[in-house]
Amino acid sequence: MVSRLSTVTDPLAPSVGWGVLHLFCALPTSPSTLDRQAVARAVKEAEADDVQVVTVAVLGHKADLAFMVLGPDLWRLRAFQAEIQGAGLVVTGSFVSLTEVSEYAAGIPEEMREKRLYPRLPPEGMRAFCFYPMSKRRGDVEGSNWFTMPYEERKAMMYGHGAAGRAFAGRVIQVITGSTGIDDWEWGVTLFAVHPDDLKECVYTMRFDEGSARFAEFGPFVSGMVAPVDEVLDRVVPGEHDR
Repeated sequence: MVSRLSTVTDPLAPSVGWGVLHLFCALPTSPSTLDRQAVARAVKEAEADDVQVVTVAVLGHKADLAFMVLGPDLWRLRAFQAEIQGAGLVVTGSFVSLTEVSEYAAGIPEEMREKRLYPRLPPEGMRAFCFYPMSKRRGDVEGSNWFTMPYEERKAMMYGHGAAGRAFAGRVIQVITGSTGIDDWEWGVTLFAVHPDDLKECVYTMRFDEGSARFAEFGPFVSGMVAPVDEVLDRVVPGEHDR
């Protein structure tokens, strides 16, 4: 299916990888004005255009629901944003990034490279979700600026960081996307897990590696449960889950 927007606007795609858009949404003041069929239709039409849409029921006050949208054409991602806003959802927060392969992982096998640039989401059976932005510290104190460290030292610390993460293989899937120059933070980290405590343990453990302990700065965390769009709407729209 070709979106309406793509008929009048040339696609805008990264030279490598995909665009990634996280949208954090609130219900309208009067939930009865939400066109839930239009929300579900926006998801299904995006998926028909080879866009991946992960739908999340958010826990806590930061949002009611969230979407992680991945695809090659940034115009198509923007069209999805317009469609859910037109259906009545209020976008209260967002994060724009691109899939990438880190400079410290340039020599990884092709299969791993493809999975990082073109991930298939959400991972099967992993319904616990969290997202947070992060940057590397650029402090004025000597030794506290990541970007003045020699490359080999940075690379060694990132290898240690990766080793800590690999301890959670099979329990947590981590998707790191780059946002330097296109959003306020330098990376977005999206985690999927079988159990919510796996998320907690993973983040806690990885904060002890040197690269994180000395140089990482974290933004707000958003957590929730991954489910198909109709199930999420049933759960977050008042009265829907009682029908």
